[in-house]
Amino acid sequence: MVRFALLLLACLGPGVVRADADFGKLYQFYSQAGGRDFSPARGKQLWIAERSGEGGEAISCATCHGTDLRKPGRQQRTGKPIEPMAPSVNKERYADIEKVEKWFVRNCKQVLGRECTAQEKGDVLRFLSQL
Repeated sequence: MVRFALLLLACLGPGVVRADADFGKLYQFYSQAGGRDFSPARGKQLWIAERSGEGGEAISCATCHGTDLRKPGRQQRTGKPIEPMAPSVNKERYADIEKVEKWFVRNCKQVLGRECTAQEKGDVLRFLSQL
């Protein structure tokens, strides 16, 4: 899936990779990867749903990012600060598709134990774009 996403990035050209924070371009990217009709409700549900982490502890996206996404979070294991997720206070967060994809891969594997689908990524972005 990651190889497909990187290939898709190469085909779409550099204007998409280094664009301003433009959720329309992100939705287009994930639509071309197979997502459809992105839903903020599904994105929120995916964000808050707890699952069993690697050590058996309950984990969700909110475990590290917090519940007020306008404020910084903190990585559960390392304690490293995480910049706010809300685009209303962190416009740079969604400006680079390669970085968005990198963090989806890392975080989905940590929380879900697998990579997120294009549908799940689009749904989460639709949820986050409203903050």
